[in-house]
Amino acid sequence: MPELPEVEVVRTGLEHWVRGRTVHEALVLHPRAVRRHAAGAEDFAARLKDRAVTEVRRRGKYLWLNLDSGDALLAHLGMSGQLLVQPRGRPDERHLRVRLGLGADNERELRFVDQRTFGHLMVEPLAPDVVGRSAGVPAVISHIALDPLDPDFDDAVFTAALRRRRTEIKRALLDQSLISGVGNIYADEALWRARLHWARPTATLRPAQVAELLARLRDVLREALAEGGTSFDSLYVNVNGESGYFERGLNAYGRRDLPCRRCGTPIRRDPFMNRSSFSCPRCQPAPRRRVGGG
Repeated sequence: MPELPEVEVVRTGLEHWVRGRTVHEALVLHPRAVRRHAAGAEDFAARLKDRAVTEVRRRGKYLWLNLDSGDALLAHLGMSGQLLVQPRGRPDERHLRVRLGLGADNERELRFVDQRTFGHLMVEPLAPDVVGRSAGVPAVISHIALDPLDPDFDDAVFTAALRRRRTEIKRALLDQSLISGVGNIYADEALWRARLHWARPTATLRPAQVAELLARLRDVLREALAEGGTSFDSLYVNVNGESGYFERGLNAYGRRDLPCRRCGTPIRRDPFMNRSSFSCPRCQPAPRRRVGGG
């Protein structure tokens, strides 16, 4: 699933190609793509027609297009969603779900392509931002926390909240109500850099360790952004259909049995929440007692 760097790359592309343009046509080709829009596909299309895009925003893994109506077109890419800006007349992608015609002559189209149909689009009113200083966020994601690259992110508040939790550090990093934008890949990478095991109880972390983790998390997110994100297959691309290249810089995630680039010990894979965690047994020693363990 795309994480902060991948979604931010898409947001930046949309800011360039879509901001200031008017949606003159909206066509839903697969109702599942707008299943979260409670009023249905016709209402979804009607609320977009003839509306101008004033801004493109992101929080965590969500991005949205502010409209001159006071609504927002909210997108979550899910496992395989793509937002592509294509010239009018280009052949449809195989898994095209929604098409938006942009500009007076629909000379460009914003296309939502989603092979696995886990992503979704919806039109939502903007609500007051209760966690940051934004002018507004779509109501359904108003509870999502700020991400560590947001200038309003408060390290001290996060540290206190993290240390109050009775959970494992990686579970906390994936909790979007505590810190947003971080998923399985970048959690593993930041923990490797900070030399912390994914099962380390949050209550045992010292403030200095949390500060180090945040610093390493910001490093890995910025480096991934500079490389256009991480692409393991063709399902993550930017708005021009191009893949990211940060997978070449991964030190832990997906490197089971390969030597740790710091000490040479084979990287270990552990089951985690129906997924996997990758860590170095030497650089990231496991805690003596897991949270909730005997």
